[in-house]
Amino acid sequence: MSDGKPGHYRWIQERYPQVITALEQLGDALQSAGPLDKRTTHLIQLAASAAIRSEGAVHSHVRRALAAGATPDEIRHAVIGVTSTIGYPNVTAALSWVEDILQRR
Repeated sequence: MSDGKPGHYRWIQERYPQVITALEQLGDALQSAGPLDKRTTHLIQLAASAAIRSEGAVHSHVRRALAAGATPDEIRHAVIGVTSTIGYPNVTAALSWVEDILQRR
């Protein structure tokens, strides 16, 4: 995993390169569509990933937020901050997924 991408992502990329290319282009377009920096955008996407209980997306946005300069405390706060919106059980699950990535660093 030298490129930082998980194995399943690379598996899809090998089999459906045009799909991954389109998704990456969409991500670039969304990132440049407004005034928020990458760090902030990934923290927002992390909170949204927690809200939909997507372990893979939480893992991805933790990695991306770190790469964009977010600190572990900022990452945890992005998740804790949505407790009143998504509920404590969802937040604790998401925090466990956050720690999966932070502990590997």
